Amino acid sequence: MKLVWIAYNEAVDEEVAEKLTSLGIASYTKWTGVLGAGRTSGPHLLSHVWPKGNYVLAAVVSDEVAATLMDALRDLRKKSGHEGVKAFLMKVEDQT
Repeated sequence: MKLVWIAYNEAVDEEVAEKLTSLGIASYTKWTGVLGAGRTSGPHLLSHVWPKGNYVLAAVVSDEVAATLMDALRDLRKKSGHEGVKAFLMKVEDQT
């Protein structure tokens, strides 16, 4: 099992949701209103100067689904990287 962490601009939420749906990922946790800044996307601070915000999504999936999701997120990053899309993959030792 793998844990996929995705941090992304709220502007690409629909695209991320489509990727999850296409892979049959129905269980995840999403945080909204997350602040941050990226090298290419700039600050997302939910302020009057920097009005955009980020979402962070975490999903535990099989190794195969994780690999496919990471590939899909790489493609999204190529197309919308200027908006801010970053993903991290970690091994899951156990879950309840």
